[in-house]
Amino acid sequence: MIPIGQQALLHIIVHLLFLVISWWALQAVHFDKWIKKGKVMQARVLYILLVISLASITSDFFLKYLQYSTNLSQLFG
Repeated sequence: MIPIGQQALLHIIVHLLFLVISWWALQAVHFDKWIKKGKVMQARVLYILLVISLASITSDFFLKYLQYSTNLSQLFG
């Protein structure tokens, strides 16, 4: 059992890590082709929301997988 403070720190680090990874991965997509002229600010906000959404989904998956894999020890122990 991980103490609450350590678990909170782990969640923060994992979420930040996946934010960086999502930002890096979305750099490969050319969103410039889909942006209307004069709508740069809306495009930036959309880009940030996409990064946050992707990071949230992937970090939640990772954290749940980690939790389930650590709970497997209770099945056999």
